[in-house]
Amino acid sequence: MPAAQERTRLDQFVTAALTPEYSRARVARMIKAGLVKVNGVAARAAATLHQGDRIELDEPPVPPPLPPSKGAPAIEVLFADDELIVVNKPAGMTVHHAPGHSDSTLVDGLLARFPELAAMAEPDGVMRPGIVHRLDKDTSGVMVVARTPFARAALAKQFKERTVRKFYLALVHGVVARERITIDRAVGRHPTERKRMSVRSRSPRAAVSHLTVLRRLADLTLVGVRPETGRTHQIRVHLASIGHPCVGDPLYGRREADDSLKRQALHAFTLEIDHPRTGHRHAFRAPLAGDLREYLAIRGIESIEGVTATWLKAEGSTGAVLRDVR
Repeated sequence: MPAAQERTRLDQFVTAALTPEYSRARVARMIKAGLVKVNGVAARAAATLHQGDRIELDEPPVPPPLPPSKGAPAIEVLFADDELIVVNKPAGMTVHHAPGHSDSTLVDGLLARFPELAAMAEPDGVMRPGIVHRLDKDTSGVMVVARTPFARAALAKQFKERTVRKFYLALVHGVVARERITIDRAVGRHPTERKRMSVRSRSPRAAVSHLTVLRRLADLTLVGVRPETGRTHQIRVHLASIGHPCVGDPLYGRREADDSLKRQALHAFTLEIDHPRTGHRHAFRAPLAGDLREYLAIRGIESIEGVTATWLKAEGSTGAVLRDVR
């Protein structure tokens, strides 16, 4: 290593050398996994470097392919180029494997169509290649997946700095009286029920959601929601906290005689990001899921194009939707 970097910490040196292809968090995981060596020996993140030290990085092992018996679900790809894959995640699908979830995941479907993603497996061996954000299992809609380490680091930075803009559609119980509501209520783990989040948590984190009424029905309201933050279950918790939970929400909703909708009525409609390479602002939009479209049609709403276009324009959405799929 150069003399000018004498006594630099290992994690700082490697992060500076690999940015922007590798984020600081990824470098930390590589070091923890023993993939970064100093003079041939795996070292700690806080190890102090000296002139003449030799730093080596081992590539993380690529996990073996999933057994054919698990199957790989078909994934609707809205856009793909050399850096990004944008998908329309269906309701009922978990994003990646986790303890207690053995069903096919979004990652399974992505690896079947884009097998090169396996090379981006996490250093700790967890198969979530390219995943920079998530949707709840029973929430449908648009998600962006990084196709390269450079894109992963760039997108992760955008999510961290909150320059990504997200627009959701939700059908909620009751008639929302005000046209626009800003819900500024911190969200954290429920004090007694570990599977739930709450605005009455003992360790909450700041959370803000902007709600706009799109259509009112007899006892339901179609709303657009733009979250500023991305806390777990944020929109569902916020809507329930003002007395208007999502229709069909098993955790935060109401017991209903009408069980024709088998999941919460929440759809990630539009996602706006800066392209990692070009820096150009783009919007990606996922058509409303079929089950939600049918549920609305039965209640007299055949089309939402007009109200969503007006809402997005009022929110300052770019509207530049890309659709080129490879």
